[in-house]
Amino acid sequence: MWNFRPRHSACTMQSPLMTVTVLLFASYADALGADSLALEMPRETTVTDVVAAVRARVGAERLPASPLVAVNLQYATGDRIVREGDEVALIPPVAGG
Repeated sequence: MWNFRPRHSACTMQSPLMTVTVLLFASYADALGADSLALEMPRETTVTDVVAAVRARVGAERLPASPLVAVNLQYATGDRIVREGDEVALIPPVAGG
């Protein structure tokens, strides 16, 4: 009796894309018309890549080139790798008084 097993099963193969949730606040949310976005991004993407994808959307011209960013509630630099399911927050400038 032969026992054939496929080399790759659908369960073990990963999609080349992942979903990243981007949280927007205050003027950024107003500019983009939403308080969050679900972006399909390639795996092993960086914070810089996520910001570029947001900046490519209509209304995003009001965002600065390098906004303050947090990933999963911790400030992050542009070279930080973003993983499936991460929350990326774009934080607008805050003025106090």
